Amino acid sequence: MNRSPRSSGDDAEPVLITEAAPSYEEEHAARKRKYMIMMGLRFPCLILAGVFYHTWWLALLFVVLSVPLPWIAVLIANDRPPRKAERVNRYQREAKAIESRGHPVIDG
Repeated sequence: MNRSPRSSGDDAEPVLITEAAPSYEEEHAARKRKYMIMMGLRFPCLILAGVFYHTWWLALLFVVLSVPLPWIAVLIANDRPPRKAERVNRYQREAKAIESRGHPVIDG
């Protein structure tokens, strides 16, 4: 019997056949990555503020940019993406009209 690696089930990656949301671990890793990038931007802003201390307005701009970065990084890291709106696919049967025919009448 010739089996493909996907059908063995031991060490094969599962095939994605749905539009399922990413797993919690993948989502958490992406949020941690965003947090680290944003917090990593704060240090260069403070360094650039020190480099441009002769140009006070540019140094002030870098300091002002670096102040809200931790707050924004925490908000983004703690925010999960919104759930997708899913359309429910329900069975709709075909509507049938009532037949129009003469009904027997009982005369009394």
